[in-house]
Amino acid sequence: MIVSSLQMDIVPGDPAANRAKVEVFIQKEVEQTRPDVIVLPEMWTTAYTLPELPKVADHQDSKTIPFLQHLAAKHQTHLIGGSIAYQSGDDMFNRALIINNKGELVYHYDKLHLVPMLQEPAYLSGGQNKAQVFELDGLKMGIIICYDLRFPELLRALALEGAQAVFIVAEWPEARRSHWYHLQIARAIENQCYIISSNRIGSYNEVEFAGTSMIIDPWGNVLAEGSQDQAETVRAEIHPEQVTDVRRQVPVFDSRVPDFYTYY
Repeated sequence: MIVSSLQMDIVPGDPAANRAKVEVFIQKEVEQTRPDVIVLPEMWTTAYTLPELPKVADHQDSKTIPFLQHLAAKHQTHLIGGSIAYQSGDDMFNRALIINNKGELVYHYDKLHLVPMLQEPAYLSGGQNKAQVFELDGLKMGIIICYDLRFPELLRALALEGAQAVFIVAEWPEARRSHWYHLQIARAIENQCYIISSNRIGSYNEVEFAGTSMIIDPWGNVLAEGSQDQAETVRAEIHPEQVTDVRRQVPVFDSRVPDFYTYY
């Protein structure tokens, strides 16, 4: 399975402009590589324009989901549609979208952990359902959003449900790039799965973003890595049988003794 992850800058508060950028990117990537999966970053339609979200966020009748469904079906590629601000009733969610190569919305995930440093709790609602495993081409996958990476129990739960690859869509800041880099590798090693991330570049509201989108194998080897400041594609081929092999060689999950673990 060939995976292509997009690093892009985001036009603040302008979903139409960002959809146009994504459409051009996907067209070029399909022409050049024919990837099985394309990954977009967090909040790619609006950026972190939190006070403006009631005016620019998606909702039941807005355009982003049909737009992604059309592109996925047209190019016959699965889309990890990053995440978007999505208004549902009185709640504003940071919502990740999974669309298969037939143009079907097969799963969505609302970010569970809201970032206090960015005042997310003042503008967004945390997810109301646990993260779940979904499948594309028979491969079991999970998705988390940015700050979720700091919570190892979330990824471990996905791995215990059989996830062979976990996508991370983000707007992770340059100031904590070292954390971004090393936590991704740690999550791949401890869960013996592929980690595939898409992080934005550029800056907004005096925050510089780290780029460094990555594809990491179940041994923790970095297969592909983006720069810190360039719009580009990070791509690699992943092999689900490697997950099985690593878990057989180092049987971490069989060695667990959860009765002796304390959770609060």
